[in-house]
Amino acid sequence: MCGSRAVPLLSLSPLSLLLVSLPALSPVGASQRSDGSRSVSQVCVEKSLIFRSNTPYSTDIISDRSGQDPLFCVQLDDSKLNYFQQPQDIKESDFAQFLEKYGRHSFLAASQVQPSFSAFYRAGDPVLIYFDSSSVLSMLRQPIKMGASGLCVDGNPAGFLDSKSTSCTRIFANLSKSCMTDPALDAASYYRDFTVLKVPVNDTVMPYMKVNVTAVSPPGAPHMKDNACINVVSEVIYEIEYSGTSGIQSASVQFKISNISVNSRSSLQQRFTMHFWTRTLSRMLPRSGNPGYITGAPLLIANSGAVQHMSVLRSENDGSCSQFLRHTVQFGRNMRTGCKISLSPVLEDSNCSYIQQKLHKAFQGMNRTEHFAITGSAHSAQAEEWMTILIQNCSVQAVNCSSCCMVPVTLEIQILWTKVGLLSNPQAQVLGTRHFYQCQPLRFLNTSMVPVTTVVTFTDMTDWPEPPRGQPQMHWKLPFDIFFPFKISLICRRHLKMLCRAALSPLVRSPGWCFVSPPHAIAAISRLYFPCHNQRLRNESIRCWSNIPFITVPLSRAHGKSFAHRSELKHAKRIVVKLGSAVVTRGDECGLALGRLASIVEQVSMLQNQGREMMIVTSGAVAFGKQRLRHEILLSQSVRQALHSGQSQLKDVAIPVLEARACAAAGQSGLMALYEAMFTQYSICAAQILVTNLDFHDEQKRRNLNGTLHELLRMNIVPIINTNDAVVPPPEPNSDLQGVNVISVKDNDSLAARLAVEMKTDLLIVLSDVEGLFDNPPGSDDAKLIDIFYPGDQQSVTFGTKSRVGMGGMEAKVKAALWALQGGTSVVIANGTHPKISGHVITDIVEGKKVGTFFSEVKPAGPTVEQQAEMARAGGRTLAALQPEQRAEIIYRLADLLTDQREEILLANKKDLEEAENKGRLALPLLKRLSLSTSKLNSLAIGLRQIAASSQDSVGRVIRRTRIAKDLDLEQVTVPIGVLLVIFESRPDCLPQVSALAIASGNGLLLKGGKEAAHSNQILHHLTQEALSIHGVRDAVQLVNTREEVEDLCRLDKLIDLIIPRGSSQLVRNIQKAAKGIPVMGHSEGICHVYVDTDASVEKVTRIIRDSKCEYPAACNALETLLIHRDLLRTPLFDQIIDMLRVEQVKIHAGPKFASYLTFSPSEVKSLRTEYGDLECCIEVVDSVQEAVEHIHKYGSSHTDVIITENEKTAEFFLQHVDSACVFWNASTRFSDGYRFGLGAEVGISTSRIHARGPVGIEGLLTTKWLLRGDNHVVSDFSEHGSMKYLHESLPLPQRNAN
Repeated sequence: MCGSRAVPLLSLSPLSLLLVSLPALSPVGASQRSDGSRSVSQVCVEKSLIFRSNTPYSTDIISDRSGQDPLFCVQLDDSKLNYFQQPQDIKESDFAQFLEKYGRHSFLAASQVQPSFSAFYRAGDPVLIYFDSSSVLSMLRQPIKMGASGLCVDGNPAGFLDSKSTSCTRIFANLSKSCMTDPALDAASYYRDFTVLKVPVNDTVMPYMKVNVTAVSPPGAPHMKDNACINVVSEVIYEIEYSGTSGIQSASVQFKISNISVNSRSSLQQRFTMHFWTRTLSRMLPRSGNPGYITGAPLLIANSGAVQHMSVLRSENDGSCSQFLRHTVQFGRNMRTGCKISLSPVLEDSNCSYIQQKLHKAFQGMNRTEHFAITGSAHSAQAEEWMTILIQNCSVQAVNCSSCCMVPVTLEIQILWTKVGLLSNPQAQVLGTRHFYQCQPLRFLNTSMVPVTTVVTFTDMTDWPEPPRGQPQMHWKLPFDIFFPFKISLICRRHLKMLCRAALSPLVRSPGWCFVSPPHAIAAISRLYFPCHNQRLRNESIRCWSNIPFITVPLSRAHGKSFAHRSELKHAKRIVVKLGSAVVTRGDECGLALGRLASIVEQVSMLQNQGREMMIVTSGAVAFGKQRLRHEILLSQSVRQALHSGQSQLKDVAIPVLEARACAAAGQSGLMALYEAMFTQYSICAAQILVTNLDFHDEQKRRNLNGTLHELLRMNIVPIINTNDAVVPPPEPNSDLQGVNVISVKDNDSLAARLAVEMKTDLLIVLSDVEGLFDNPPGSDDAKLIDIFYPGDQQSVTFGTKSRVGMGGMEAKVKAALWALQGGTSVVIANGTHPKISGHVITDIVEGKKVGTFFSEVKPAGPTVEQQAEMARAGGRTLAALQPEQRAEIIYRLADLLTDQREEILLANKKDLEEAENKGRLALPLLKRLSLSTSKLNSLAIGLRQIAASSQDSVGRVIRRTRIAKDLDLEQVTVPIGVLLVIFESRPDCLPQVSALAIASGNGLLLKGGKEAAHSNQILHHLTQEALSIHGVRDAVQLVNTREEVEDLCRLDKLIDLIIPRGSSQLVRNIQKAAKGIPVMGHSEGICHVYVDTDASVEKVTRIIRDSKCEYPAACNALETLLIHRDLLRTPLFDQIIDMLRVEQVKIHAGPKFASYLTFSPSEVKSLRTEYGDLECCIEVVDSVQEAVEHIHKYGSSHTDVIITENEKTAEFFLQHVDSACVFWNASTRFSDGYRFGLGAEVGISTSRIHARGPVGIEGLLTTKWLLRGDNHVVSDFSEHGSMKYLHESLPLPQRNAN
C-alpha cells in the first residue's frame, strides 16, 4: 500500500461506520496512538479490509474510544470525494426477501421438487435440433456408409460426446438436377433454419435453450457452370462446445468444397466430422490487489480449518451419480446438475434414517462443510474471514404411508453477494449462503434409484448509488465506495494491447508526483501519477496501486537446490524454454518452421494457464534475417541479369557473405510479430526483451532487467528474450563460464542459463535438433542417449560440430546447463524438431517423462534401469548356459528360503498393509491381493518345487530334427526369449513365481512392482538374488526401485524383449498402448462366459456357476456373462440359479434379449462387453449352442468359456468351435490357472493367437533357434546341374531326461 504499513486482515462482519473530523493524521506508518485520538479529515471503518492494497491515500490503524475494536482510517484531502456504505447483516429469514428483491429468480419453484432426467444429455444421446419456421424437433445427423459400395445413409444421428469422423459416397443419376436441389450438396442446409438445443426437451422449446450454429466462411450455393457442379460440400466439420452442467454452449460448422463434372456416373465422396470439446478453467486466475472473489474462481468453504472448494454432484454417462467426481462451484456462475443415486443395498433394511443420511452425505460430499469464505483470499487461520452456512432442512417425518420416508431430493445452494470498495476496482464479497433442501416421500418396495438435483444460484445485491454531493451519511445504502482522481485505470484498459508490446523504460519523475510502477517497468503502460504526500515517495519508486491483473500465488518450493529426480519436475513453477535456431527455422533454411513453432507456443500457453510462470529465450533472429536478406538480394537482381542468366544459372548466383548483426536487425521484428500473433490465439500477452552481455555486467541494468521480468510475470505476460545480436560485441576470450557468478552471454544458451539463475528459475528446457547427450557421436552404432547427466561426466563426452544454423553447439549447451545447475536450476536438453515428439515435448518434460537428457546433481544409489536391463541380459545368458540341474537347484533354494524366512517376509508385508490402510488408497480386493500369509508362502514353495521338477529339459530341448542332405543336419531347439519385463500391482507373491519361471527358462528378468508392496518386494527380491548367488548369476533378476514411470520402461525396446503385465485390465491396456516396439503378452479383459444348455445337470449348474462367479470375483477368470438356453426360462433350474445368485449377493444385469422376456427385469446391461470384477454378472438368453458360440465370439475376450451339459455331442461342438484360449466342459472357469494346470505357476494368461496362449508357464517363455551342422556345403551344389540332392528326412528326437 502506498505510504502505509501493511494492514492486518480484519473482520468481515457487518461494518460499523464512524465519520469524524479530527486533527491531522500522523505520519505514514506511525504506530497506534495510546489515547485513541484520531486526525482531521479521516474516515474510519470498523473491521474492514476494503482498502487493503488498493487505495492511494495514507492510512492508519487506531483504536476506537472504548479501546477494543481497531479502526481502519483513511486520510482525506477532500471529504466530497469519499463516502462509505455499510453491507447488510444477512439472516436466514432474509433470504426469501432478498431473493425476491434483488432478483434473478431461483431455478426451482417452491413446488418443483425434481425435474425430468431428460433435461441432461448423456453420452451417446442424439443431439437435438429445432426448426423455428416449422416448429419441428429433429436430430443432428452424421451420415454413414452402408454396404460394399459405401453409399451414404443420412438418417444416422450424431451422438452427444461421440467425437468421430465418417465418410460415404453419393452417386448422382442426374447431376444437373441434383446440383440445385439436393440439400446434401448445399452448405446452408447444415446450419441455416435450425438451432441446436442446449439440453434435450420433451415438450416446450424455450428461447434460452437454443444455440445458433455459426458457419465459418460459408461457401455460396452450388450451381452449374461449364458442365460441372460448383461449390459442392465435400467435408462438414462440426465443433460443439459443451459444459458438464449447462449442456451445449456453442456450435460452429466449417466446410470444404469441391467441383463435380457431369458424366454418366457422377459421384461425390463426403466426410463428416463431429468434435465435442469443453473449456477448462485454469486454476490460476489473474488477480490484482483486490482480495474479493473473481468470476469463475472456486468458492471457498472450510470444515474444521481445512479449506477446500465447494462442489456439487456430478453425473456419469449413464446418469448415475459419480462416487468420486464432483463439479466445482465457480463464483458468479449459476448451475444445475442432476443424477441418480442407487439405494438398492439398503432398501431391504427399511431404515429411513440411514437412507436420509446417505442422501445428505451424497449432497454434501466427503466432508460436511460448515463455513464459507467471504472473499476469495480468505485465510483459514482468520476466523473473522469466514461465516457459517445456513442450512434449512425439510421435514423428515413420514407421511400417511406405512412404508414411506421423506428424503431430500433437491439441494438449492443460495448465495447472496455484493460489490464493495472502489468503483474503479470493486471487490466481490459473499454476504450469506444457505443450503435449502426439498424432500419427497420415498417408497421402499419399488424404488432402487432416487433422482436428485443440485442447484446453485448467485444473487447480486449490489445497489450502486449516485456520487454524494456532501458529507457521507450513516444511512446511505451499500455498497460503500471512494471517489478519487484516479481515472488512469481506464486508460490502462484502452492501452492493454500496447501493454503486450512492453519494452524497458526509465523512471519518470516530476516534482511532487510519483510514477507508480518500478523504474524498470514497461514503457507501454500509461504512466500513473498522483500527488506525493510523503517525501519518502519522492526518493523511492514504490508500486502503490495498479489495475493490471497479476498472479499472486507463491512458488511451490523454496529455490536454491535443483530437482533431484525427473518426477519432481511437475512441481516446477517458473520455467525457461530455450529454443535453438534449428528448432525455430525449417530444415531447408528457407523460412520459419511455423507448425513446430505453433506447437511450442501451444504447450507454453497450456503451462502458463496452469499457473506456471513461463519465459522463452528464442534464437532464430539471425537465421530468419539471413533468409529474408537472401531473398531480397535475389529479388534485387536486375531483370536483364535474370533473363540472361537462365534458370539453371540463376540458382548459382553468388550471394555475398551476410553480416550477422544486419541479419539480426532484419529478422528480429518478424520473429517477434509471429510470436505475438500466435500467443494471441490463446489470450496470452507476450513482451519482447533484447539484452546484451553488458546488461549483466552493469549492476543497475541487471536490477532493471530483473525487475522488468518479475513485473511481466506478475502480470501474467510471457517474456520473450533474445540477445540483441544487432549491437552485441564479440565475447571476450577465456571469460566464459569461469564460475557460478560469472558467465558471459555470447549466445542464447549462455543467456538462458544466466536468466534462469538470475530469476531463480525451477527448470530450464533447452530444445535443439538432437535428442540430448549421447555417450558416442549420434548416429554411430554404439551411441546411447544419456538419460541423466551428472557434473563431472563431461570428461567422457565427445562433442561434435555445431547445428546447421545458429551460433552455439552442444558443448555450449552442456556448459551452460552445468552452470545453471550449479545455480540451483534443473536443466533438460531435448529434441524440439522431431515430428513425433515436438508436439508434446515441453509438457512431457514437465510431467516428468523420460525425454532428452536430465541434468542432476544427485546420483542414484544403485544402477539406472538401463544398466539393470543390461545386467539382466548378461545374467540371463549366463543362466541359460547353466546345466538344467543347476537352474533347478536355484529354484529349490528359493522355495526353501520362502519357508525359512517367512517371519521376515510377513513382517515386511505387515508394514505394507499398515501403510496402505493408513493412506486408504487401496480397495478391499487389492488389500487382499497385497496380503501374504503362512499358507500363501507354503503354497508358493510347493509351486516353485513343481517348476523346478518340470524344468529339467526346458532350455536347449530339441523339438525337430531334419536331414537336409547327406552330412547336413538341421535341429530346432528351445532357447530363452531374452530379457522379460514383468509389471505387477499389489501382488508380492507374483515376484517369486515369475522369478522361478524366468530362472527355469533361462531368461533375464526386470521386475517393476507397485509402491504399495515396496517392503514385501524388497525382501522377496533379496531372497531371489540369494538363491541365484549359489551359481554366480545374482544379476539375472533385477527389481526396478528407481522412480521410473511404466510408460518410460515400455520405451526400452533395445533392452527388453517381452513385457508381461500382471494387474488390472486398465494397467494392461495402458502398457499395450505405451509399448511401441516391444511385444506385450497378456489380456486386457477377462470376459468369461458360462453357457447352460438344455441338457445341463441340475446338481452341476449351481455348483459351477457359484464357483465361477463367487469364489474370487476379482480374478480375471471369474464368470462375467451367464448364457442360458431359452427353454430353461421359467423352469425350476432357472429359479435355482437366480436364488443362488441372490443368496450370494450377486447383482444381476439383464441382457437385451433376457430383459424382453421379463415384465419387471433387473437393470439392463450397459454393455455386453463388461468385465465387472465384483459380485455382478450379466444374464442373457440364447436359442441354441450355435447362438451361444456366436455371442461369445462377438462379445467375449477369448479368455475362458464354459459349457454345462450332459450331451456329449453338444459339448464337443462347443469345445471345437469356441475360439478362446481356454474352453471347458462341465468345469469352473476358475481352473484357468497355471498352478491348477500343473505348470507350477504362471506369468499370466495370454489371449493372443501367436506364441503362447492361455496360462503361460515355462514353455511360454521360450522361443526357438535353428542349428545347422554341415561339411563344406554350399547352395550351388543343389542346383539343377549340381552334385547334391535335398533329402528332407525327419530324424528321431533325442530321448528326453526321464528324471
